[in-house]
Amino acid sequence: MKKLSVILFFLISALIVKSQPQGYYNGTENLTGNSLKSALHNIIKNDNHSSYSGMLTAYQQTDAKPNGKVWDIYSDVPNGTPPYQYNFSDNCGNYSGEGDCYNREHLWAQSWTNNDGTHKTDLNHVLPTDGFVNGKRSNYAFGEVRNATWTSRNGSKLGSSAVNGFNGTVFEPIDEYKGDIARALMYVSVRYYTEDSSWDNSDMTTKSVIKDWAMTMLLRWHEEDPVSQKEINRNNAVYNIQHNRNPFIDYPEFANKIWDSHWSIGENEYTVLVNVWPNPATSTINIKGENLEAVYMYNAVGQLVLTIDVSDSDVQSTIDVSGFNSGIYFMNVITRNGGSALKKVVVQ
Repeated sequence: MKKLSVILFFLISALIVKSQPQGYYNGTENLTGNSLKSALHNIIKNDNHSSYSGMLTAYQQTDAKPNGKVWDIYSDVPNGTPPYQYNFSDNCGNYSGEGDCYNREHLWAQSWTNNDGTHKTDLNHVLPTDGFVNGKRSNYAFGEVRNATWTSRNGSKLGSSAVNGFNGTVFEPIDEYKGDIARALMYVSVRYYTEDSSWDNSDMTTKSVIKDWAMTMLLRWHEEDPVSQKEINRNNAVYNIQHNRNPFIDYPEFANKIWDSHWSIGENEYTVLVNVWPNPATSTINIKGENLEAVYMYNAVGQLVLTIDVSDSDVQSTIDVSGFNSGIYFMNVITRNGGSALKKVVVQ
């Protein structure tokens, strides 16, 4: 069974308003592992990149702070005062230190793709960042630093890795943007799945595949730094320009369904088949599925409000919700084969 913290992470993320087009993710229901990865790839590969220079114009729509300045994750200090901020006209150019200018940071470094150019102008992972800090990051793997050799003015670090499985040099962003970076890297791994024959390998990647040590860390970052409204606004803006989306922002649970062994064990994939009706509900909710074991219901703030143990392997149950307050609830359904399905229900 998934840890409660993971469940709550999905619940909180689900509360943030998203605006993907209706039916965009049709065909992904009940998929896991490589089947889900392939289905998402076929959806998001239909994109229309801007030119490299055109990205600077696009950033005015995708990466503007509320004050109109450039939203640079390498200098921003959430809930604090950043050491410097950029106007959109301040793009590099030359730089000699932090605060001189910003440029285009490829979170999935260009050298990792053997500079083949396919992902060079993909807004979903190319962000505006301080040029000097971008240069310090270079093409190092992202990670967590044990001993820093350099620290930026907002606390991003370069140094030796403290992550199990890798002991080289890594670049560590501040905690508030670790999830953003994790989801962007997951996006690239799926967007260019099967289109990576000319790509190179790196400390963090094998062609478009993220190495195990890195994916374990990224899944944790994905959980610990949930999807923010900033990411959702950016995802919508990128979609308006590029016509594709980052699915791990829209549906955070996709990440675990692809890469977490709880959902996918090698190539032996399974599905979780659950029907819930009526939805919205007024007095009762029916649930039917195969190999059901337990049902947990949470309110909108993640409090457990109901637990049901299911004794039969194939069952239809009726849940009394007549005493529930009106609002959004989340139903986590656990199956005997180790599966889990999260369903949003509305009680009127």
